[in-house]
Amino acid sequence: MTLKMDIKTLSEFVEQVFEQVKGDFTVEDLSEDSLRVRLNVTDKHLRPGGTVSGPSMFALADMAAYYMTLARIGPEALTVTTNCAIDFMRKPAAGADLIAHARLLKLGRQLAVTDVLLFSDGQPKPVARASLTYSIPPQ
Repeated sequence: MTLKMDIKTLSEFVEQVFEQVKGDFTVEDLSEDSLRVRLNVTDKHLRPGGTVSGPSMFALADMAAYYMTLARIGPEALTVTTNCAIDFMRKPAAGADLIAHARLLKLGRQLAVTDVLLFSDGQPKPVARASLTYSIPPQ
């Protein structure tokens, strides 16, 4: 199966249907089974102490899986998260952007399963790992 949306089309679609995240994320790379997306960290993403908050890290993992699923199925705004498990492994660098590396593990008619590693920009070891399942609307 091939991509149904490229980076530009995907980014424009998500910002149109999901205004709440406008400007927060930048898709940097996209292939048939993987994607790299950046959380453009601002003060609203930080917790006391200056590191990226857990909810912001969850949002990045969730958006990475959403982008990956949409890239393969096309513009289906009502594709939704049905499951997420996340492990927070390391403290992100203070104020640094976070980068998600997402891999699509399975794409079926009704569900998509994605694995996501989160990295603090400039650090080699992941700060979190997530496994997400998305429900795809019936055709």
